[in-house]
Amino acid sequence: MIFRQLIDAESSTYTYLLGCADTGECLLVDPVVETIERDLEVIRQLGLRLTTTLETHIHADHISSASRLRSITGCKVAVPAMEGLDCADIAVAEDRPLAMGSITLLPLFTPGHTDSHHSYLLEAGGFHLLFSGDALLIDGCGRTDFQNGNAETLYRSVCDKIFTLPDDTLVYPAHDYQHRHVSSVAQERERNPRLGGGKEMTEFVDIMMNLELPYPDKMDIAVPANLRCGEVGGSAVRSMESAREKAEQG
Repeated sequence: MIFRQLIDAESSTYTYLLGCADTGECLLVDPVVETIERDLEVIRQLGLRLTTTLETHIHADHISSASRLRSITGCKVAVPAMEGLDCADIAVAEDRPLAMGSITLLPLFTPGHTDSHHSYLLEAGGFHLLFSGDALLIDGCGRTDFQNGNAETLYRSVCDKIFTLPDDTLVYPAHDYQHRHVSSVAQERERNPRLGGGKEMTEFVDIMMNLELPYPDKMDIAVPANLRCGEVGGSAVRSMESAREKAEQG
């Protein structure tokens, strides 16, 4: 298997490239629109062919590049089936393993951050890799105060679905804001400040209710766009360009 962890510095979003050396196919998990050129160049350098983009959930902090990558490469767009998106080519669900060459991803329904969130488990060469999206982060988890999020549901998703995986399962999250790259199920189960150390659900719910996090800067643009697989409307494009100009002007 060919594996690369790529990052969008602006949103601290990790995109994961998984490639099959036998067939030359590859997929991207949670690709970001601002990094299209970088991602395509990495794929070209590796001599691979992009066949699929795969979303863990509808993101609120960045716009997916799924639709644009499909128009450029002809790849298929995979999104959790529960979203019912007309723009998706593949509807992802727990009972539908996603195969690409010698690679098979097992979807795990892990709602709570959003109501359709999925994580993806890969077993390869004796190793277990979990692409956990925003359900479980390194020493944290995704927020639960919008997009039909629910703290009790997220607690059950992590404790019942993720923390029951083998201890040495590597956890690759959708974000990290402190330049960390990977964790493990054992580490997060033992010391995650929000969910680890045997915390009860009531403790976790209290933590999540008192985070007092700011409203995501891109949410009003990103969520509608991602419900169209990353297609951005005209007014949203103008808003993005205006925000970029202001940032460049300091």
